[in-house]
Formats: sequence, C-alpha cells, structure tokens
Amino acid sequence: MKGRCIPLFAMLFLFLLTPLKSLADWAYSFVVWDGYIYVVSDEKVEKVDKEIGHVTKYSDREGTYSGNFSNVFKKGTKYYSIKGISTDEAIAVQDGDGKYKKATRKGKYEWAIKDSSGINFPKLAAAFLVIIIIIATGGNFARRKKSR
Repeated sequence: MKGRCIPLFAMLFLFLLTPLKSLADWAYSFVVWDGYIYVVSDEKVEKVDKEIGHVTKYSDREGTYSGNFSNVFKKGTKYYSIKGISTDEAIAVQDGDGKYKKATRKGKYEWAIKDSSGINFPKLAAAFLVIIIIIATGGNFARRKKSR
C-alpha cells in the first residue's frame, strides 16, 4: 500500500501547489475598485467626472488577486466617477475606444483575503485540509488491510 500512496500524494501535492490557468466562464465582466466589485454593462457614459483609479492587474483566475483588477480590462484601464452618480452606485470604465462604460456596484469583493505577500489563506487552508484528510484516510485503510 505504501508504494502506491507515495505517488498519489506526490501528484496531489504538486496539483495543489501548481498555479492553474483558469479558463473561468465568467457570468459577467467586472472591475474591482476600492474593495468593491462593479459589474460592467454595455451602457455608455457620456459625462465622466474625475479619474478615481485604474486596473492594476488583469486576472481571469477567480479569487486570486486583491486590489483594483478586472477579468476583462487590461492593466492601466482607467476608472472615473460619473457626474451626478455616487461611486457607491456606479463608476465609469474607459474602454479601448476611448469611450466609457457604466459599471454598477454589486457589493463587497469577498475574495480579497490575502496578506501583503499575496497568499490566499482560505485556499491554502483548504488545500492542507484535503491533504490531511487523504493522509488520515489512507492510514486507516492501510491499518485495516494489514489487520486482515
């Protein structure tokens, strides 16, 4: 049994540590600004006010980055406040054509649980929990098989 478990554990360990390129099928286009997620619509904005930020990172991987990022807009894309609308409600995102799209606030961005090192602690804890469960289950199976 031990000979079969080691390759299984090694493969599982490598799988959990290897960053996978997610091909997430996003339900919507979004940007994250100031800790909130804003869903980007096709609605055009004609009157922008002040520049309030920009995309600091493009990411198509769910829950892997905190800060001002987007699943569709490239790094450097600018965010603006909209004249007459609070940023608590919506912001404008500059698209590639120099025009602006309305992005409506959906809520607090919950996946931004990381420290300054960029480690996603909930994901790391889940990976360790899976490893512990597999090791414990394998040990119990080996003991039962040995006692027969």
